[in-house]
Amino acid sequence: MAEVADNMAHIGELKAAIEDIWERKDSLPQTGAGADEALGHIDKVIRLLDLGKLRVADVIKGSSEELGRVVVHQWVKKAILLQFKLAAAWVEHMGPFEYYDKIPLKRDYSALGVRVVPGALARYGSYLAKGVVMMPSYVNIGAWVGADTMIDTWATVGSCAQIGQRVHLAGGVGIGGVLEPPQAQPVVVEDDAFIGSRSMVTEGAHIGQGAVVGAGVIINPSIAVIDGTSGKELGKGVVPPWCVAVGAYRPREYPGGEFYLPCVLVIKHLEPGVRHDKVELNEFLRNQGVAK
Repeated sequence: MAEVADNMAHIGELKAAIEDIWERKDSLPQTGAGADEALGHIDKVIRLLDLGKLRVADVIKGSSEELGRVVVHQWVKKAILLQFKLAAAWVEHMGPFEYYDKIPLKRDYSALGVRVVPGALARYGSYLAKGVVMMPSYVNIGAWVGADTMIDTWATVGSCAQIGQRVHLAGGVGIGGVLEPPQAQPVVVEDDAFIGSRSMVTEGAHIGQGAVVGAGVIINPSIAVIDGTSGKELGKGVVPPWCVAVGAYRPREYPGGEFYLPCVLVIKHLEPGVRHDKVELNEFLRNQGVAK
């Protein structure tokens, strides 16, 4: 208990230091002792993010049929933004490749138990849990990726995105980054979800546990999610847990005529807690005239 209390006290002190630096960010010197002290505090935050001991946001689990509540830690986002503002860029060489950046690349994948295929990149300050597989793909700073998740070829996980365990981000999936403003909710994909090829999940959208999102779907807080059985709008930018959702369109009247706007259609509800059978699901989607 004493160790937990000491750790909480350390985090509290670090948070206070970051908030103070944030208030003084426009008057801080670029060099000298003041700049070095500020960057020292910022680096501690980035290091804790990299180790998975700190998160940009916590997903508070609900019941198996509910979305988890998301708590955003604004001060952690501020630390990342301060890193970009105050740190100097430098040249880094890796084989024939040259990079010029303010954030180094993540390393020590073997010790982390993470498999990384050539062509994949993750930035320092992102967290990859044991069992994560990265095909040629990209994970940005502040992102959290849970155990045994697959990040498939050309998929991207944007800054501060929170990806659960046993998730599959299929080829070309774009998980958007949400760094500014600090209070904005990041993209959340909960445990056991599947995001189909070339789908785009952005601007703080939330994918529930066990949800299956078909190929080519666009989800953000302006996109309505509709129940295909009742026609009821379930919300915007939020796919419920344990369902199958595909891209669709609905008509809207404008002075210039009738036009079709994108939406997301929930076409099937899955048994909570039971991961989908890929063969059965593929057959179901083919019968519905859509592809996974």
